Amino acid sequence: MTTLDQRFQMSDDVIAREVAGEMVLLDLASGLYFGLDPVGSRIWECLSESSCTLTKVCDVIEAEYDAPRARIEEDILALAAQLTDKGLITPV
Repeated sequence: MTTLDQRFQMSDDVIAREVAGEMVLLDLASGLYFGLDPVGSRIWECLSESSCTLTKVCDVIEAEYDAPRARIEEDILALAAQLTDKGLITPV
């Protein structure tokens, strides 16, 4: 189960590039592409910092976007779980 105090490591098999304001992820292991909207892209950037917990990611998103904290936490936990399930990130 994903929790807010977790840190993550990006998979060595993932290449991330920003294209037209969105983050495109290529999983070299599976050959699949994944797209993240601007908020998802910002979350990806935060997650790529080795000392960044999901709580810190929530702090950043809360400061930059007008949304309730509970909704931010719920959405970030869901995205982290999806990225983990796809093998794009792993908890450390």
